[in-house]
Amino acid sequence: MTTQTKKKPGHKTGSRDQWLKARLDLLEAEKKHTRQGDELAQRRRELPWVRIDKQYRFDTDQGSVSLADLFRGRSQILVYHFMFGPDYTAGCTACSAIADGFNGFAIHLANHDVMLWAVSRAPFPKLKAYQQRMGWTFPWASSFGSDFNHDFSVGFTEQEQREGEIEYNYRREQPMRDTLVGKKGQEWKSDEGEGTVEMMAAKSGTDVATYTRERPGMSAFALEDGVVYHTYSAYARGLDGLWGMYQWLDRAPKGRNETGIWFRRHDEYPGAGKRVGG
Repeated sequence: MTTQTKKKPGHKTGSRDQWLKARLDLLEAEKKHTRQGDELAQRRRELPWVRIDKQYRFDTDQGSVSLADLFRGRSQILVYHFMFGPDYTAGCTACSAIADGFNGFAIHLANHDVMLWAVSRAPFPKLKAYQQRMGWTFPWASSFGSDFNHDFSVGFTEQEQREGEIEYNYRREQPMRDTLVGKKGQEWKSDEGEGTVEMMAAKSGTDVATYTRERPGMSAFALEDGVVYHTYSAYARGLDGLWGMYQWLDRAPKGRNETGIWFRRHDEYPGAGKRVGG
């Protein structure tokens, strides 16, 4: 008597030999993708550097400092532009999910000539309180009162928003309600029927207009002979590689498997603080 394996709904099954053949085909594609990634990384490094003469000030644990001071003896800085505006009551949920990975590798970067910073427009006491709530130790600076966020295309004025003058991710933005999340995200709704951006704004204690005047991004800077240079910036899906959880989900059997904003701040999950899986 033979037994038949019941096929799982929604996905094909096969023998180990069939799996191995398909896996080897995929491996070639993955290797090509890796080589292309290496080439892109090289092209990033080959971008011309732009000298920064403007004097920016930041509030930090060490008081008011300049952009050059943020290097702290290193020759390179990576800045994550964290969405936390002056009128927010909490940091952006998505930015918080990205920042959850910073603690682990910030020390490695610092010992490889690179300082990692989060920078936000909220006043420093707000950032400090939220940082303590999240249990983060990576450096976080407030750019409150400076043009830093605006100059690097992650902070915009009410007038720019009202008149359709926002340029984000290297293009003039079309007026749209859910511009932060792309076409797919515009279709997502919360259990209460809210749109994605409305829900994200509410979780940060503000309205959509105020919430979307802040934008996520990352920028790189170099310090050479006392001069600071801007070397690279990325926005929107250019930040995908920084989402540690998504790199893992892309390798999970069901992938990202999302039809809405499912993630929360790490202290907002049911049973937060308990052992994972317990």
